[in-house]
Amino acid sequence: MPDAYERHLVPALFRPFAADLAARAAPPHPRRVLELAAGTGVLTSALVAALPTATIVATDLNEAMVATGSAREPRARWRRADARELPFGDGEFDLVVCQFGVMFFPDRPAAYAEVRRVLAPGGRFLFNSWGPLPAHGFGAAFQTALEESLPDGAPTFLRDVPHGYTDRRTVTADLTSAGLTPDDADEITLTGTAESAASVATGFLTGTPVHAALEPRADAPAVRAAVTRRMTDALGTGPVTARMTATVYTAHRPA
Repeated sequence: MPDAYERHLVPALFRPFAADLAARAAPPHPRRVLELAAGTGVLTSALVAALPTATIVATDLNEAMVATGSAREPRARWRRADARELPFGDGEFDLVVCQFGVMFFPDRPAAYAEVRRVLAPGGRFLFNSWGPLPAHGFGAAFQTALEESLPDGAPTFLRDVPHGYTDRRTVTADLTSAGLTPDDADEITLTGTAESAASVATGFLTGTPVHAALEPRADAPAVRAAVTRRMTDALGTGPVTARMTATVYTAHRPA
């Protein structure tokens, strides 16, 4: 899964937003930075470039992601960590940052409370979350192709999880309940470019939990081929582009 994620999804979906988030992280030059749900390290690399004098600690719950990320971006310090039980001391970081990871936390207020604990007074929490699935060109095309290929019941992972945490009032309430002060919520739309629609389809089919949902099926190869064909019909051949919307949130630990 990490290899497919890195090869097919990172360039098109995550790299544009990593550049945006790293630019927002740079001022006011934090010295100690913790990244949650770092995956294979696309944001980690952007943070290292934007904050060359900072100490950057990258974490992920998935050991395979940590192994891949640490090999890909050795300039950061890598650790396996559960966001609900961070293995760090109180007030240890000036900035905690997370790219498209909070949607996966099973208990967000608990994770946010840990963010508050490890932040120094006045420290910032910076993260982004995908908008609704229809506002994501690649994801919407994939889900449509999946549902057309599986009319008896397609996996709803994309809609329910990555694109299931879109209500700003809910996010604000979760942050506030954890003792963090919400500061800003900025909706942005960026364009991603993939080498082909087939590449994006392969990424979603093999680099996300959709893979586990399809794998037991006897017709899994035929379903994957049908999804790839339908995505290509929808997006075109050769390199393809799509617009993607997300919200960037900023909060802080009260001084």
